[in-house]
Amino acid sequence: MEIRQSADPRTSSGTPLSTYAHAPTPECSEPPCTGAAVDLVTVPTRQGLEAVDILRRGAGDAVGPVLHDDGCDTLGFVVPAGTAAAWDVPGSTCTETDGRGLTLNPDPPVEGSDWLLPPDEADLATDPAILRAALGEAARLIEAADNCR
Repeated sequence: MEIRQSADPRTSSGTPLSTYAHAPTPECSEPPCTGAAVDLVTVPTRQGLEAVDILRRGAGDAVGPVLHDDGCDTLGFVVPAGTAAAWDVPGSTCTETDGRGLTLNPDPPVEGSDWLLPPDEADLATDPAILRAALGEAARLIEAADNCR
């Protein structure tokens, strides 16, 4: 399976957009609702599982609902709507759902998938800046482990 980086979005002045070093935003402090317009960051399973561990070791509820496919190829992190417009993390994609095809309830939203971390009323969408940092750390850990062989 080939995972490609999302397009290089730019502002009207031509400056690249980035989620790096952004503080948590107000939309991350409200739980997503069923049928909510959210985005989905998809990463290879190995990197995603490392990122989930990193996020769960962090302070507070840093990780929201996470999907996995039945083929165990990818994990999908639910992030606030609008994240896809500025997502620029190599090896991952961010897809806008606009509330279509992704429902945040205990049932799997897409055939052939299931929740690794299911949504419930207490779960928040994962903050994109925190996810970006966790994915970077996960990639470095995986690279270090692979280089030790």
